[in-house]
Amino acid sequence: SSLKKFDEIKKANQAAAKKLVEDHLSSSSEDDDEDAEVKQGKILDKTFTIYTSQTDGDASELERTRQYMNEAFQSGAMTCLICIASVKRNQAVWSCCGCFCIFHLVCIQKWAKDSLFLVSSPLTDDDFGKKDYPWPCPKCRFEYKRSETPSRYYCYCGKVENPTVDPWLVPHSCGQICEREFKPSCGHKCLLLCHPGPCPPCPKMVTTTCHCKKAKAVPRRCSAKEWSCRLPCGRTLLCGQHTCENPCHAGDCQPCPRVSKQRCICGRQTAERLCASPQWQCDQVCGKCLPCGNHTCEQVCHAGPCGDCPRSGKRSCPCGKTKFTLPCTEDVPTCGDSCDKVLECGIHKCSQRCHRGPCEICRQEVEKQCRCGKHTKRMPCHKPYLCETKCTKIRDCQKHQCRRKCCSGNCPPCDQVCGRTLGCRNHKCPSGCHRGSCNPCPETVDVKCCCGKTVIKVPCGRERTIKPPKCKQLCSRPPTCHHSTQEKHYCHFGRCPPCRQPCQKTLTCGHLCPVSCHDEALVKQTGVHQSAGPWEQPSEPAFIQTALPCPPCEVPIPVECLGQHEVSPLPCHSANPYSCKRFCGRLLDCQNHTCMKECHHVTKSNSSADGKKAGPECSQCEEECTKPRPAGCPHRCVLPCHPGDCPSCLQMLKIKCHCKLSVLYIECLKLTCADLKEKELLISCRNQCPKEV
Repeated sequence: SSLKKFDEIKKANQAAAKKLVEDHLSSSSEDDDEDAEVKQGKILDKTFTIYTSQTDGDASELERTRQYMNEAFQSGAMTCLICIASVKRNQAVWSCCGCFCIFHLVCIQKWAKDSLFLVSSPLTDDDFGKKDYPWPCPKCRFEYKRSETPSRYYCYCGKVENPTVDPWLVPHSCGQICEREFKPSCGHKCLLLCHPGPCPPCPKMVTTTCHCKKAKAVPRRCSAKEWSCRLPCGRTLLCGQHTCENPCHAGDCQPCPRVSKQRCICGRQTAERLCASPQWQCDQVCGKCLPCGNHTCEQVCHAGPCGDCPRSGKRSCPCGKTKFTLPCTEDVPTCGDSCDKVLECGIHKCSQRCHRGPCEICRQEVEKQCRCGKHTKRMPCHKPYLCETKCTKIRDCQKHQCRRKCCSGNCPPCDQVCGRTLGCRNHKCPSGCHRGSCNPCPETVDVKCCCGKTVIKVPCGRERTIKPPKCKQLCSRPPTCHHSTQEKHYCHFGRCPPCRQPCQKTLTCGHLCPVSCHDEALVKQTGVHQSAGPWEQPSEPAFIQTALPCPPCEVPIPVECLGQHEVSPLPCHSANPYSCKRFCGRLLDCQNHTCMKECHHVTKSNSSADGKKAGPECSQCEEECTKPRPAGCPHRCVLPCHPGDCPSCLQMLKIKCHCKLSVLYIECLKLTCADLKEKELLISCRNQCPKEV
């Protein structure tokens, strides 16, 4: 069972990861880098090519359309106001023809269905279900008929059903020429490729004249074909006396602004009035004598004859049953019969005799039923009867009871505020209590960059999930390292990127540190947390930001070895005399051999001018003298290895004389230095030679 549960969780995680990847790849914000901006610019240029070719490259009229298209590419800018979710490339959508707002097709279908259900509810009117009542757009309240409820997914221009997702086209566009009629209609069609938002003004050239038709016809853009020549209009005004002096204008001329003296209708008074309103009434009563000769006209300033006296002819009594023919100077008497006029209650009649003035209120005692029909009571007819029973019916909101005293059953709409939290989770519904889902939050929220100079407006509720806009302003934060200025980079949230400028601090050796700034280096913390055992999962390594010391100076410095054999470049931090591992090679005091020690330091004496002479640190020569001896000297030099010539040999040579009879002892020096004659004398024993002749 545990393996089965593990497999289920594994599959669920894999499905969630796959869906996340698909949503990321299919979203309208999949290109966030600079290459995506270049690609977006190419798509916009391709969309506007045909239009700008008609306007000689002028794209000033395309700013509103460009804004809608930029929102189609921008991360999170296209948001369905019904579900408060992003509109993605691969989702079916519907666009309102009034405000051009884009909704998910499924969301707008549910919205239309709910709106029609609420309007046609039998609790409101029994006939609503038989009538074709409209449903409104959630944003602009533009009304659509029931038959106009969207059922299929079309591109913006409505030509292609289920347009394919093409990364080189505007999302939800078919890529064909729009060809929608311009508004207001001019007979031409839109030249852009299938696009969101309103079509731009018509760029076609037409020949047209001014409003007053006085100027010659000139070629102008169809969207601006109505123009004024700025000359006086000259048309005759409604007063019939003056002409319009305003510059050439559209529509009817304004009323004449001039003032003139004009008589009132009765002709008694004269006043200065606008020429546009010549007829006026004064405040005086007419006062002319009527034909009867007894009364005067009581009408206020009027035209024509005053008419007959209103008291002449047959007149009725107050109750209207009897007619009298009397002079206009006499009042009509009462007839003496009962009044019989219907009283205010609408049931009973007045029982008084014929009288002048209004009838009294109805005072008859009747059995009256209350408005809700649950109770009866005997009381005067003119008094209304309302019981204290409170209505328990549910109002049209289907949540609250009516609770109105003595309700007739036609309960009024719920007067409480809905108060439910809207989809944005920031505001509550301000509408009266209602059924169904609440309208989308109408508020918009400004999403700003870190410096606040770049702002985008998004529907309320989307500010928590949308990415902040990319700001092209340079970051203005002060540097956090020792440099006076930081590297130029764009505005951003969070910490500034690490400084990559050369450190340039002065080292102890006097050189400047050449490595990148290391005032805020990330260093891995070790030994912070000791695991309790092998079963505990290793935690992620913690990094702290700290200032590192400058590394050792690596500037190459020429340094001579100890024995002055060579000069090599060494890093400044280790630029000390060194041993080159060669033999010293300096000439020893014996002047015959060199120092065989490894390269070493030699103390120089002031008396020694020769740099190659051995010093006290060099080795001492312990060899025997190997200099060649004088010819004939068989002895070695008695001195150790020494400079200069060897001393004279003082040893005695044992030599036999010429006759071989005597042994002579002769100094080696005398023998080696003597010539032949002297040698013969030295070898001679001076005795009688025994040899035979």
